[in-house]
Amino acid sequence: MRILVTGGAGFIGSVLIRYLIKRSDVSVLNVDKLTYAGNLNSLDNIVLNSKYRFEQVDIVETKSLVQLMMEFQPDIIMHLAAESHVDSSISDPSSFIQSNIVGTFSLLEAARCYWGNLPAERKLGFRFHHISTDEVFGDLGKSSGLFTEDTAYLPSSPYSASKAASNHLVSAWHRTYGLPVMITHSSNNYGPYQFPEKLIPLMIINAISGRKLPIYGDGNQIRDWLYVDDHVKALFTVATTGVVGSTYNIGGHNEFRNIEVVELICMLLEELAPIKPSNVKFYRDLITFVTDRPGHDCRYAINAQKIEKELGWKPNENFVSGLRKTILWYLNNQDWWQQVLERRESFGTDRG
Repeated sequence: MRILVTGGAGFIGSVLIRYLIKRSDVSVLNVDKLTYAGNLNSLDNIVLNSKYRFEQVDIVETKSLVQLMMEFQPDIIMHLAAESHVDSSISDPSSFIQSNIVGTFSLLEAARCYWGNLPAERKLGFRFHHISTDEVFGDLGKSSGLFTEDTAYLPSSPYSASKAASNHLVSAWHRTYGLPVMITHSSNNYGPYQFPEKLIPLMIINAISGRKLPIYGDGNQIRDWLYVDDHVKALFTVATTGVVGSTYNIGGHNEFRNIEVVELICMLLEELAPIKPSNVKFYRDLITFVTDRPGHDCRYAINAQKIEKELGWKPNENFVSGLRKTILWYLNNQDWWQQVLERRESFGTDRG
């Protein structure tokens, strides 16, 4: 099996590729533009593997994509490449429109050209898997409801709007051209190798560095947290056994308020990193509340019954076990995240 992964140098993409390469029956082509959040160091342990190949290509370059597909002959395309930093989308939405909408259009056109020229048997088995987010559904507010696959899109930020638009393109290419597609929406991912602008790695790194732990608003925004290893297993399950034309929600069944997440990080750090910076008595003392961001959604929560019932996938990690693994990784891999920070000396934050 040959799988083309876009955005494979990013957080989820790199975890997915490492998972795929461990399988004896999979070869991978990683296509990544290498923006600030792309980091090939996350793939150091497989870079010399004969089943792995990397090409630095922007997904808006349709002709280059067609050429790569013709050379590599993928059976599956797993599309993860996207701008995903919500705060950046608010301050500069243009790159999100270009990457997430125009880029997805270009990739779909390249895939349609490649797929249309495959022999009948291979054409029947080809899959285009588009990886999206629960943020396209908007805000559940203070309700107790859950996002299902049939929930209407109501995006709040330029980021989520661009992802919703890309989802519509994928669905349209299936209905109009017959391209065999699947779409997945996941809840908030966390785990090793996540870029330090995201809530959990930012709080871990700031805490052990003796810096403030900034939380938007009152910290009562609720998210469903999904350990990244569980996510990539779900992605492979969908790509290989999902029904063409279907959408699947992938959730971790771990709803927590942002303030609870940060407090839990502080509690675990008291145990796992008891030697603190000189200005820190207790990690929780670093918590500070800052002005909320515009259009900040109150609650996201996933109903993942469809993928569990139809495809047999369930998450393995609960939030505490996954968070403990994540904290230990950041404590033991400071060279990785220090290098990431040096590559981008100043960056925004995406705190839930």
